[in-house]
Amino acid sequence: MSNIEDLNIKKEVLPIFDYSLNSFTRNKILSILETSLKSESQIIERQYILKGFISNIEILKKYSYTVLYLNEVHFFLNNFKSEQVESKRHFFFGPSTDEILLNNKINQLILFFHRLESICFLRLNLRDFPETYRSDLKRIITFLSCFQLKKYEKIIREKQLRNKDSKDLIAIILKLKSDNMIQPFWEDLFLFESYLSISRAIVDKNFVFPTFEKKALTLVDFYHPLVENPVKNSFAASTNVIILNGPNMSGKSTFLKSVSLCVYLGNLGFGIPASKGEIPFCTNFSIGINKRDNILNGYSHFMTEIMNLKNVVLKASEGKRCFAVFDELFSGTNIEDAFEICLTTINGLTLYPNSYFFISTHIQGLKDLTSTAVSTYYLDCELIDNAPAFTYKLKEGWSDIKVGRILFEKVGLNKLLKSKI
Repeated sequence: MSNIEDLNIKKEVLPIFDYSLNSFTRNKILSILETSLKSESQIIERQYILKGFISNIEILKKYSYTVLYLNEVHFFLNNFKSEQVESKRHFFFGPSTDEILLNNKINQLILFFHRLESICFLRLNLRDFPETYRSDLKRIITFLSCFQLKKYEKIIREKQLRNKDSKDLIAIILKLKSDNMIQPFWEDLFLFESYLSISRAIVDKNFVFPTFEKKALTLVDFYHPLVENPVKNSFAASTNVIILNGPNMSGKSTFLKSVSLCVYLGNLGFGIPASKGEIPFCTNFSIGINKRDNILNGYSHFMTEIMNLKNVVLKASEGKRCFAVFDELFSGTNIEDAFEICLTTINGLTLYPNSYFFISTHIQGLKDLTSTAVSTYYLDCELIDNAPAFTYKLKEGWSDIKVGRILFEKVGLNKLLKSKI
């Protein structure tokens, strides 16, 4: 099971892709975001599905409806019972209130489904989609065709449904219900809308689909899409262990989250916030960026890190293709212990070349002791008039700038904390 809590999927990632018209689709998008794919072939297939939507984007831009109508038709079909159609009319009386209500709901169903069919599904170029998903689209089209929508929409528009028309449509609904076709239709429709929402985001935000390489992690002009006016960076991993250093506030955590998001979204078959990407297929993710204690288990932050690291190493040793991020690893223990176990961890992770590990640290003593199998990077910071100026640009090597004392002095703490004479 992957540890992706620190990507904040629901609060941060879902809104990026949420162009949904209803809560059913929104929940489906969330489920897609939280469910990893099991093979590279599944990822490529989803890329082709989304590319199919993008090829039809001009048609799909018109896909819309009133959410209230969707909710009412959804409730009507899902809760339709044969008892509802028993006639209560007598020879000398007109239709009952229940019958009028039933006819109104049938009218609404026809008009709603006709809109979906006419503005979207009959216009799609099915050849743009992979064969496996083309069959899903054909199921939707077949379901809608059962209602002879063009015929009945014209009757409703020009006059109104006759009693015989209503009976025929009720018979269709009952047949679909007995064949257990109604719930699968909604599942197909909400999955369709989820892919549509995701593809719209990819187009609007100029995301790109990455390619997959076993021994490559290259991102060009990547960024975090929630950062306003982001500084874009490019990165190519030459080793499987990458150390990120630099002063506080230089953007290390944002960088780690941006890389993680690109690799994670790419492994879902999504477009990523970059101009180009080559990434590995990963079977497990462990993203440790936000500091926290595990209150429920009684673990301190340090012990939580230890257990997370152990779980990652165990998976890597089993041959799993892991992507792991450790932000300020072991900062919760004393500096001597942190230095020793960080060094062991960094050098030890090089033994698992099929996985990628990103580690940020403030421990300067690691600068000259890591092996050539480890890459080091930092986010640039300049001192201008003895004040830090953060560029957020990635550079190879190790940063020697220490801004802690500067900021301590800048806010006046040296003066405030001096003993009074």
